[in-house]
Amino acid sequence: MPCPIPFDNSYARLPARFYARQEPEPVSAPSLIKVNDRLAAELGIDPGWLKSSEGIATLAGNQVPDGASPLSAAYAGHQFGGWNPQLGDGRALLLGEVIAANGIRYDIQLKGSGRTPWSRGGDGRAPLGPVLREYLVSEAMAQLGAPTSRSLAAVSSGDQVYRETALPGAVLTRVAQSHIRIGTFQYFSARGDREALELLLQHVLERHYPDSLEADNPALELLRQAINSQARLVARWQLLGFIHGVMNTDNMLLSGETIDYGPCAFMDQFHPDTVFSSIDHAGRYAYRNQPSIAHWNLSCLAQCLLPLLDADEKVALDLAQTAIDAFPDRFLAAYLQGMNAKLGLGEQRDGDRELGQELLSIMARQSMDFTLSFRRLAELASPDTDQAGVAGLITLPDALQPWLETWRVRMAQEQLEPARRQAEMFLANPAFIPRNHLVEEALAKATDLQDLEPFHKLLSVLENPFNYRPELSDFALPPRPEQVVRQTFCGT
Repeated sequence: MPCPIPFDNSYARLPARFYARQEPEPVSAPSLIKVNDRLAAELGIDPGWLKSSEGIATLAGNQVPDGASPLSAAYAGHQFGGWNPQLGDGRALLLGEVIAANGIRYDIQLKGSGRTPWSRGGDGRAPLGPVLREYLVSEAMAQLGAPTSRSLAAVSSGDQVYRETALPGAVLTRVAQSHIRIGTFQYFSARGDREALELLLQHVLERHYPDSLEADNPALELLRQAINSQARLVARWQLLGFIHGVMNTDNMLLSGETIDYGPCAFMDQFHPDTVFSSIDHAGRYAYRNQPSIAHWNLSCLAQCLLPLLDADEKVALDLAQTAIDAFPDRFLAAYLQGMNAKLGLGEQRDGDRELGQELLSIMARQSMDFTLSFRRLAELASPDTDQAGVAGLITLPDALQPWLETWRVRMAQEQLEPARRQAEMFLANPAFIPRNHLVEEALAKATDLQDLEPFHKLLSVLENPFNYRPELSDFALPPRPEQVVRQTFCGT
């Protein structure tokens, strides 16, 4: 069928052992939930066509358009530290790739499109709730400045998906710069397939880090680039109070984007040991552990690249270890730069790191709301500004007063005019995040009552997370005690 999606499918040109070719399984009665008009336009795709009957059929997997090359990718991974040599796309198909107006290549993938050879007994489908969760949170993350996969569209399937109970099904159309994971390298490394590792290395460099193609040691350069991108990514998570929940190696992309929004959540009250995922029984992926887990995951990538780093095993090990040892400093530099921006401070000075850590310690002891506390600090940075704020939503505890005085002394050392500082702080400290209780409410109403209005309303608020509006204060408020969400679920 004719299709206005300008596919150009580079991954499908790799050897057959990288994937399984197949078509999606049709659904019975697809119905459009949402098309991301702005993202579609950025990708060079007509949003109007996506909303047409042919477009909806494509988004549901009922029709495969011209130029598409549907495939499910092979990969392996460490899941909660346990090794699984064969995972792969168990409920997703890469339709193809497009090159956007910015020159960047993007994957277009259907999630919930049916069984694949990697489904491991699953049905390959997605319930409506997890599809809407990923749409909400991924699009919020994009607006919050976190590198992330995006949601192009969501459709309901008209079919039931069976988990603990029967649930309405849906299909998400996901966009990422690629879906190549640390686990993709692990898949071929575990099989001793050096040729595949070399092909994958070349493909990733061409796609994500073309400036590194002429490096003396391309494998080492890829490792360094991955370390840098993961350091920046996880630093951004920490600065937003975001907890991914399933930082398995098969969920970490070489592009440095956030992916697989399963049991993810944003903290309300700050505590570094916070865990939401119902399957993270030991707290492996707790908030405080995310940087060290990223470091561990990258060491798995380094191990895969050893044969390509140097023919001499000792030299290869030394190169890999030196690269991996740089991660903590890379992460800390990105994190401290972001924390200074949140606190309205310029170039890093002695004592700034301790100033931020002391604030977090007080926030943890006083059970302060992570997002509103930082937003309130932005308001206090220029208290005479005539602007509606969150003062009525949060009361800073008396225990914070000595810290506030120290912070004001530090700000006085800056040359920046207070109103300018405050404007920059507002851009570093959102007023709105996908509050867990609001997300759960929207999903419950969509699933149980077929009421999508709360989903659409929350999504519209999250499109402007840094612009506080008093009439939307309910979307900024922390949960009441009876609204607190303590566990989130994967949805597979």
